[in-house]
Amino acid sequence: MTAETSQTLDRGLRVLKLLADTDHGLTVTELSNKLGVNRTVVYRLLATLEQHTLIRRDLGGRARVGLGVLRLGRQVHPLVREAALPALRSLAEDIGATAHLTLVDGTDALAVAVVEPTWTDYHVAYRAGFRHPLDRGAAGRAILAARQQPVGETAFTLTHGELEAGASGAAAALMGVTGVEGSVGVVMLADAVPERVGPRVVDAAREVADALR
Repeated sequence: MTAETSQTLDRGLRVLKLLADTDHGLTVTELSNKLGVNRTVVYRLLATLEQHTLIRRDLGGRARVGLGVLRLGRQVHPLVREAALPALRSLAEDIGATAHLTLVDGTDALAVAVVEPTWTDYHVAYRAGFRHPLDRGAAGRAILAARQQPVGETAFTLTHGELEAGASGAAAALMGVTGVEGSVGVVMLADAVPERVGPRVVDAAREVADALR
């Protein structure tokens, strides 16, 4: 800690990070041990965070992330979209296909940014706000695959006809971006994705990840 930082705010943010990393919640004692502070301090932190709906406590007293965090999370989408647009535009123009940034939203894949090429006679219509199950379509499958990949390793996923008849997709997950789980991809009217598209999508995903760090 430096003179310019707030110890209380730092501890509150650490509480949120600890709760975000667990599915079953944490007790006051567990948080006290992890933070290295006494239980009274933890009680005060939790009471303040609960007032802002950033955490909730179940009947057993375990603290979990609250719905207020989801409301804050929704405001992240415009920032992520803005950071991704240059790479998406370059990808769409280079490949001649609709490029998109997709983020995880619960059990769904949610398109938050879409860029269509300007020079093609036709392309797949795709819109921001389109959602589909994570286990269907290249965008979602790339995200699921990344959960099994070693840190720092990026691969691309190809699909055909899973979301739209006659359309093929290629996507690569965003890697190494704290708090953001998503993918960058393209969708095109083709029976198969051209060979150069997969590596190009991986490059675009890396560009977006660098812009978000």
